[in-house]
Amino acid sequence: MKLIKILFWYFFAFVSIFFIGRFALFALYFDRFSVNNSIGDSSYWLSFLYGLRMDAIIACATLIIPLILLSLFPKRARVFINRFLSVYFLAAFLLFIYIENATLPFFLEYDVRPNFQFVEYLIYPREVFSMIFSAYKIELLIALFIMSVFTYGFTKNKPLHDFTAVFDISYYKRILLFFPLIFLLALGVRSSLGHRPANVSDAMFSNNRIINEITKNSIHSIAYAIYSNNKYASGQLSKYGEMDINEAINRVSKLLHIKLGNKQNPFSREEKTHFPIKKPKNLVIFLQESLGAQFVAVTGGTPGITPNFNRLSQEGILFTNLYSNGTRSIRGIAGSVSGNFSVPGKGVIKRNKSQKNFFTVASLLKPKGYHSLFLYGGESRFDNMKGWFLGNGFDEIIDQEKFIKPEYTGTWGVSDGDMVKRANQEFRQLHKKQLPFVAVMFSTSNHSPFDFPKDKVKPIDGIPEKSELNTIKYADYAIGDFIKRAKKEAWYNDTVIVILADHNIRVRSNDILPVELYHIPGMILGGGIEPEVIEALTTQPDILATALDLTGQDLTYPILGHSVFSKDKQAVSLMQLNEIYALRVDNNITVLQPDQKALSFNFRNKIMIPSVYNQEFEKNALAFILTMNYLYKNQLFH
Repeated sequence: MKLIKILFWYFFAFVSIFFIGRFALFALYFDRFSVNNSIGDSSYWLSFLYGLRMDAIIACATLIIPLILLSLFPKRARVFINRFLSVYFLAAFLLFIYIENATLPFFLEYDVRPNFQFVEYLIYPREVFSMIFSAYKIELLIALFIMSVFTYGFTKNKPLHDFTAVFDISYYKRILLFFPLIFLLALGVRSSLGHRPANVSDAMFSNNRIINEITKNSIHSIAYAIYSNNKYASGQLSKYGEMDINEAINRVSKLLHIKLGNKQNPFSREEKTHFPIKKPKNLVIFLQESLGAQFVAVTGGTPGITPNFNRLSQEGILFTNLYSNGTRSIRGIAGSVSGNFSVPGKGVIKRNKSQKNFFTVASLLKPKGYHSLFLYGGESRFDNMKGWFLGNGFDEIIDQEKFIKPEYTGTWGVSDGDMVKRANQEFRQLHKKQLPFVAVMFSTSNHSPFDFPKDKVKPIDGIPEKSELNTIKYADYAIGDFIKRAKKEAWYNDTVIVILADHNIRVRSNDILPVELYHIPGMILGGGIEPEVIEALTTQPDILATALDLTGQDLTYPILGHSVFSKDKQAVSLMQLNEIYALRVDNNITVLQPDQKALSFNFRNKIMIPSVYNQEFEKNALAFILTMNYLYKNQLFH
């Protein structure tokens, strides 16, 4: 039958496009899963079988509308339907071709297939398209060329988009064909005879993250990420497991060694300073974009990239075992400025219930007379930073539009060098007015397409000028320039300065959740701070608590961490990668994935070694996920 042939041909064509994309990834990343593969010497070939299931879901879903139009509409509508389906199928092909092309550079950058991150930044077209045109010109031209060639071939080959012959079949036969065909397509979309339809977890058959990502379908991954984000952002977290919320909160309280307070703010408590002084100090938090510990010699990284950080670390408190909350800036900002761990779904900076009355260091210090600033070289509307900071206690935002005649402006805004100059000017004026201040500075350098002023640092030999290493070297220059300027000012001796990363570079590893790529550098320095090296496991909330301790005042706050000078400090870290969570207690790690059995590891010599499953560890990890969601949902973190 003509109708069946059309549906089958398009199904085969769609699946073929997805197969070619998967094969390209398979070939490019073969060495990431073929050597010492824990799932067997040949089972990685199952990626194509499991992947076909993901591809079939999208192909079948795409064919439902054509089936309805070709089966249920009368013959007199054939001209309109023929034109509509010609455009519909061409659009579907071009979308699939573009996404498969875009998957390659996205995978190279983020080590995953396109997900929610692929589409969420489309609300910032200037930044996104500037980055694409700057960093991915060749990839974009290749995609456009392939799409143009396909469009020409498709439009010239009339039989591919001539559906009028279907209407020569009698209307009643087409209706009769509709029911078994719609059943088959619906079954293909559902891809399951069980009580639950297939989801992205059905592509995860390996403990090698790369092979799981290759197995997925990019269109399905994007669609499922959007669906999952919308669904589970409201607090439906059964995909991780179930637990009474009171038990969850008590488990978190016990692990963090934080005595529970009242129900309206369970983790809020008074913390006595270990450094009491009559005049509390200012606080500056200088967040570094994507600065991993592997680039910093004093944290075990490569020598020569961050000479200023290495040198300055000898003048203050250096944290050699510091781990970030996640892999996104909004997670790092929340951890460093609010002292909380990653909330399931979108980060709190972009969530509606945390746009006011959410705890920040500014809201904490405002009643004590502190003036608060957020300084950022780019547009602060990006990631809703401006709204979140202003809604939660910050008095002033200084972003790109407020920089007058900057020396250098790149894709993401003015340079870090321009920002540190402006910051020093602002702090000088506040000090003259005898106003205590708390400030958050956020760098822009280490972000594709890696723009930075070339006259400030000598590029590293043997690598492209526009690269991570060279932009990190420039970011380090800005750190050194900031402290050099600060030391000449009166405000320096009255200020605690924190320098730490928001997260590491993009996660590029085969592990389900590569813990070592959450390792970031951090240090605290300023007037009167004695040099010290902290080797204990610390988190961004711990750094915030430590910095506040060093300001010399007793404070009441809900920060989910402790000063490293407190006897209550615990070796606990919660890390998040997309929908995956890892709870680390000492060197024991439990990984939770949606609708999957928990995995247990022991972390030794920077390697995750599979260990015996521990149910209590799994319960503790689940407790953190549920508690973080509960605090956000009920607005109890304030």
